Amino acid sequence: MKQPNQIQGFKVDKSTIINLEKGKIPPQALDLEEAVLGAMMIDKKGVDEVIDILSPEAFYSEGHQHIFQSIFELFQESKPIDLLTVSTQLKKNEKLDIVGGDFYLISLTQKVSSSAHIEYHARIILQKFIQRSLIKISSEIIEDAYDETQDVFDMLDRAEAKLYDVTQGNLKRSSETAQDLVIQAKKKIEEISNKKGLSGIPSGFDKLDRLTSGWQPSDLVIVAARPGMGKTALTLSMARNISVNQNIPVAFFSLEMSSVQLITRLIS
Repeated sequence: MKQPNQIQGFKVDKSTIINLEKGKIPPQALDLEEAVLGAMMIDKKGVDEVIDILSPEAFYSEGHQHIFQSIFELFQESKPIDLLTVSTQLKKNEKLDIVGGDFYLISLTQKVSSSAHIEYHARIILQKFIQRSLIKISSEIIEDAYDETQDVFDMLDRAEAKLYDVTQGNLKRSSETAQDLVIQAKKKIEEISNKKGLSGIPSGFDKLDRLTSGWQPSDLVIVAARPGMGKTALTLSMARNISVNQNIPVAFFSLEMSSVQLITRLIS
């Protein structure tokens, strides 16, 4: 049995934590990257479907990043996109040899026969990129957290900003066709016509509700008037009616009055 002075403690430092992921391959989908790039070079429709979903940084392979960048530049200039034009653009950018030359571009086009499922494949590539981004951000947060000289609230702000950038930069809405929107509108109209009473949330003011049929989901309503005309009183009354009478939670934000002032006005 070891004597007390022979027992060694286990010290955990930040390098131990940060290096846990070493040896693992970052999330990627190289086969799908190849399929998407190949489809974009053989079918213009494929370019239209994914150009707003992906960015060069979304690709794991550096060569694939350069190829997509060249395709994007051709798209921005409204030029034809095919094997020859992409090769010419890469040559212009001095990146053709880096990606593997014309032989590699040809091999990409031979991997696919059409752009079918290209949007689905592109979204998987995007998911892998987001995973890699989160891993990178997590490592940076861990490293910052071990730095005793940093202000913890500044670290929280930076962490939140980085996560926000990932969300805003990558979670894009897919496009919708007019045909799909007509079907959605028809369904919405049928639901409203079959529903008794108001289709939205009552404001508590009967005359207003008869005109608007209540507040509808996703609507942005602006109450505009000169100072002192009762805008805050009106919206506070609506908030109270909705939360008390309809039992629906309401969040109220004011840039002019404090929380105590708002609740005092509501009580009065």
